[in-house]
Amino acid sequence: MIATPGGNAWFSYERFPDLAEAYCFTYVRGLTPGQLVFRLGGRPEDFTPMTLEELIATRHRSSYDTAFLGATTIGDWVFIVEHNGGLGADEAIITSLSAGTRLVSHFRDVEGVECFYWSDDGKIRFCFIADEGYSEEVPDEVVETMQRIDADYRHLYPSDGPAFLLAEHLTGITLTPGLLEGSTYLCGVIPEPR
Repeated sequence: MIATPGGNAWFSYERFPDLAEAYCFTYVRGLTPGQLVFRLGGRPEDFTPMTLEELIATRHRSSYDTAFLGATTIGDWVFIVEHNGGLGADEAIITSLSAGTRLVSHFRDVEGVECFYWSDDGKIRFCFIADEGYSEEVPDEVVETMQRIDADYRHLYPSDGPAFLLAEHLTGITLTPGLLEGSTYLCGVIPEPR
């Protein structure tokens, strides 16, 4: 369980050397992987089931100019994994995908830029960006979680724990190594984001 900022030690460079360096995890409630792909402008029939290992290997062989993702179902949510991708850090995509539902995402790129987003029905409710802090107004729904993280969370990097804690609080999903590695993802490239 992730209970403190350092409590996500399982998501390390040692265990996930490629993914921990640059990733985007996005949760969207109430969609299937196929519906998500369709919302993003892709064709579900062009996507292939893959393990996490295959997803990462395929990403290494593909152009980094494309939006390659893997999506799986976890309860009432579709969970998206991008290795070295950033759909869940693009505010236009976030607000579009969250229309009529909730979206939660966290992102880290190879240059160390990190952020966390929560959007409900096309509106960003909360944002936490490393070295910049968080949204001016902290919604009541996350105040207690932010206090559990640390009084000095403005200086933490989301992947040091806050993003995992906030995602768990807002989705009810505890991301674990078994869940991440044991899922089968519907994988493929979506067209240039609109």
